[in-house]
Amino acid sequence: MELREKNGEARGSLFEAIPMDGFLVRAKQHNLHGSTGPRAEIPTRRCSETPASVGGAGLNHWTILPGPSFASRLSPVARNRLQSSSMPLLRHLLFAILAFAALHVVSADAQTPALPDPDPGASLVLTDLTVVDIRTGALHTSQTVVIDHDHIIAVSAAGSAKLTVKAERVDCTGLFAIPGLWDMHVHLSFGDWFPGAKEILLPLFIANGITGVRDMGSDLDVVQSWRSDINAGRLVGPRIFTSGPMLDGPKPRFPNSVAIATPDDARRGVADLKHHGADFIKLQSLIPREAVFAIADEAKKQNIPFEGHVPDSVRASEMSAAGMKSFEHLIGIFEGSSPAEDDFLKGNKTESRFLATFDSAHARSLASLLAQNQTWQCPTLVWERGGNLLDITDLSKDTRAKYVPASWKNTTWKRFTDEITQGYGNDDLTIRKKFLAKELEIVHLLHEKGVPFLAGTDTPPGVYIFPGFSLHEELQRFVSAGFTPLEALQTATLNPARFFNLEDQFGAIEPGKLADIVLLHANPVEDISNTQKIAAVICNGHYFSRQALDKLFIQVESSAKNEPTPRH
Repeated sequence: MELREKNGEARGSLFEAIPMDGFLVRAKQHNLHGSTGPRAEIPTRRCSETPASVGGAGLNHWTILPGPSFASRLSPVARNRLQSSSMPLLRHLLFAILAFAALHVVSADAQTPALPDPDPGASLVLTDLTVVDIRTGALHTSQTVVIDHDHIIAVSAAGSAKLTVKAERVDCTGLFAIPGLWDMHVHLSFGDWFPGAKEILLPLFIANGITGVRDMGSDLDVVQSWRSDINAGRLVGPRIFTSGPMLDGPKPRFPNSVAIATPDDARRGVADLKHHGADFIKLQSLIPREAVFAIADEAKKQNIPFEGHVPDSVRASEMSAAGMKSFEHLIGIFEGSSPAEDDFLKGNKTESRFLATFDSAHARSLASLLAQNQTWQCPTLVWERGGNLLDITDLSKDTRAKYVPASWKNTTWKRFTDEITQGYGNDDLTIRKKFLAKELEIVHLLHEKGVPFLAGTDTPPGVYIFPGFSLHEELQRFVSAGFTPLEALQTATLNPARFFNLEDQFGAIEPGKLADIVLLHANPVEDISNTQKIAAVICNGHYFSRQALDKLFIQVESSAKNEPTPRH
């Protein structure tokens, strides 16, 4: 498969805007050969305004000097897979040139005639912004962020930027900027269990500031098609890394699964997924022991990560030692924190038994091993809580339920609810609440020991785990587990970049990074719930004002009411 099919186009320096429902702002290159011409001015608008409302006399202006443009860039996965050793040096050289050209101030001449409404393809200059340093939590006030095409090319103190392309100024006074958020455990196309997922999930992610997702089990062709449309500007949605179908035991329980009974099945499954363009291998719970280790071995041979559930037949310590990149839902952690781990391999895993046999020494030993191996944890705490409290929680009247089709609520989520509540067995509500508290305690221990974490929700299979919205709740659960707000924020920003070995591409608001930014009305480092106070979202250079985000919500609500059917 060609890189441009799978991961988006390698764009040249002349790129025409693709309008999307009249509210996307997309970079457009000018002065391709560095020709000279009259100075162009930047109309100013508040970040809450739509592009159509911008322009006219009486606005503040900056001067933009014409010059050469550098916009031929690859998407992160394509760039990551490109093996040429010269590419990093070339990329850094180009951004150094851009940054040098951008870090100067030129005031507009009052005599310069005003431009008409700005071209919707204009590049962006965000002014008077407080940028959150995602590594340290430091607040850099009165900043100017310059976005050219789909990349950030300069971040500097206010009054020190000059561009070589036509650009539009956005007044961000009073706002805080964080990197775009990632939900690191979603299922985008889950057979026919969630009809209309494209019309529901993708816009809800963007509307909630989620600019990237890790898809943990879907129809590969469908998701690759969506990703291609997103990269081409034909579809609103986040960046996507996908496993395609999950590998599970001989009798899989979920759609989009590959049945694995033998080591030969395992090797074929890994090789086939790699051949068809999967970004990683997702393991489910029922894979036989010998086949699990065959997956691990074949994944190493194929140079593709394997992630997901610690299978029921294998210890967490064994999977960490075998190189499994991430564990989901804390599966294997309670088993490995108990002297009864060997017995748990035979079954009879209940929360009451996990609590009764929990041993702090075993837990600390496992935590040290996971930290040593840097085995990532994506605990999906919001779903762990939701799944344990289904019998006392009624979210059908939640205001967010209007964004969910009735078929999800009345069919798939109802079936899951019935199965889960029947599976409680002797684990009464008191035990389940104690278990939830113990989960937070274990997450705190793992974090203290240096185990890295990712934020994920398991939407939409998680019952009433609302797409987009629930990631903000996940961040709050991390704080409940003892993370600082900054550490919680890192699980959905910096840590995903590190997880994918793409920290040079995203995860922070810095020159050279992809233009994925969330603008907030309040400081999230002070209170993690402030991630929900979204003023605007920029995804891959597309600017979504508050009105544009509200329009997405309206569109999703309409799609949910109209009971959409699958459209692949």
